[in-house]
Amino acid sequence: MTEIKEVSKKRLENVKNLTTIPSPTGYTADIIHYICGLFDEMGVTYEVTPKGGLLVSIDGKNKESHRFVTAHVDTLGGMVRAIKPNGRLKLDLIGGFTFNAIEGEYCTVHSSLEDKEYNGTILMHQTSVHVYKDARTAERNQDNMEIRLDYKVKNQEDVEKLGIQVGDFISFDPRATITDEGFIKSRHLDDKVSVALLIELVENIHRNQIDLAHTTHFYISTNEEIGYGGNSNIASEVKEYLAVDMGAMGDDQRTDEYSVSICAKDGSGPYHLGLRNQFVQLCKANDIEYQLDIYPFYSSDASAAMRAGADVRHGLIGAGIDSSHAYERTHFESVDATYELIASYLESEMID
Repeated sequence: MTEIKEVSKKRLENVKNLTTIPSPTGYTADIIHYICGLFDEMGVTYEVTPKGGLLVSIDGKNKESHRFVTAHVDTLGGMVRAIKPNGRLKLDLIGGFTFNAIEGEYCTVHSSLEDKEYNGTILMHQTSVHVYKDARTAERNQDNMEIRLDYKVKNQEDVEKLGIQVGDFISFDPRATITDEGFIKSRHLDDKVSVALLIELVENIHRNQIDLAHTTHFYISTNEEIGYGGNSNIASEVKEYLAVDMGAMGDDQRTDEYSVSICAKDGSGPYHLGLRNQFVQLCKANDIEYQLDIYPFYSSDASAAMRAGADVRHGLIGAGIDSSHAYERTHFESVDATYELIASYLESEMID
């Protein structure tokens, strides 16, 4: 059995705790409120931005050239697209994932009218092999997928009486599990692993009065899954922008679940070469396991900042996540390596 340090166990528990708070893009106020409570307990000063993100700024030795470090708390999810005549719900997707990735998943419908939550299951309309001859072959798409509510509803009127309407948010059951071997498997590890690490870093810096090399802004963004994050909150002094997000695994990928992934390029183009090389040098100097990788169908808050016109050096690192945008998994060794690289980076001088 793998020996797991207490600090690593605590990190996984912190991640698990965050996954249990529903936060599909557009429905993130509750989790931001929760994190604000954590910072209140620490005595950390923060700002909730009009867009709904959470910003913590900590002075460093160099107050002229700043860093901006982000992780996103918003997740994949859905929204009620229509109420069907039989009382089932059609859903619209929030974020880039496939319908087959959520087939059979438990879900919660968040009523905006009644401020109530309703349980259900996401299924194919043609689920029963005893009834539908195309149960195995029918396409998993918006026309065929539906939510079966766990309430006695037989028609649209019954559903509306519950207080459910078009536009209500839908969150997915994370089913978060920590194994004895040090894996955590759950939905929404993208990007709640990184959020947990930034919270821990802020707490450690504040409690131990760690001197950062540069004034650093930690931003927990709430719109990454739909293509934009905290880019309107970048101070003019910011010279470097680091997105802490997941490393994607699959064919032709170097990323694994036991090291920190350093992105060289994604679907938005190359990341800053000098910053990437600094991450590699920090890993070598501090014995941090790492992998360099390219994510062909991916973009981050850092790449969104570049598209928005930010004049910064941008980088992307993160824990290696298997089965991204489905039922995901990573290992404590990857989570720990990611924490160590961020911490080393924050205490290092900027590149020229």
